[in-house]
Amino acid sequence: MPKDMITTEKDLPRTRAPLLRKPEATDGAAIWDLVRACKPLDENSMYANLIQADHFRDTCVLAELDDEVVGWISGHMIPQQDAFFVWQVAVGEQARGLGLGKKMLKELISRDVARDACELKTTITKDNDASWGLFRSFARDIGGDLDDEPHFTRDEHFDGAHATEHMVTIALPTRAGTLRRAA
Repeated sequence: MPKDMITTEKDLPRTRAPLLRKPEATDGAAIWDLVRACKPLDENSMYANLIQADHFRDTCVLAELDDEVVGWISGHMIPQQDAFFVWQVAVGEQARGLGLGKKMLKELISRDVARDACELKTTITKDNDASWGLFRSFARDIGGDLDDEPHFTRDEHFDGAHATEHMVTIALPTRAGTLRRAA
């Protein structure tokens, strides 16, 4: 067989969808590695990712493809609010273009822990085009309105060391559970 006709496994089209699941504490290091590889995300300590995976597992989602962590969203319900806050979204290079970010967001807001959420909130710097694209697309898909305003400002909150973070708010359908039935 001619050398240029040899097909390797990496040349074959990907047919399996990533597995979405709640993280375990043992996923902390892999999550940390993924976040570090997904610039421009702010890196937390490995310990912070371990705590998220352990203490906040119900409000976080991990995506695996061939037993490799390829996606991660950390989040939580905001205390005293009917709002689900998304802290970080990370999709590894090998899983980009699969719509994985939106799938993970839909998974999270369909969980019982988010049943009282009327809004999804996140913060995004103005120059993070990938995040803006993801959340605008997510809002369109669920029929929610997206608003934003400066929230954590460069000078007031970050002492000039970080760009202003805009609070993005997406109105969720009547109840997050609506997405569970529609999905």
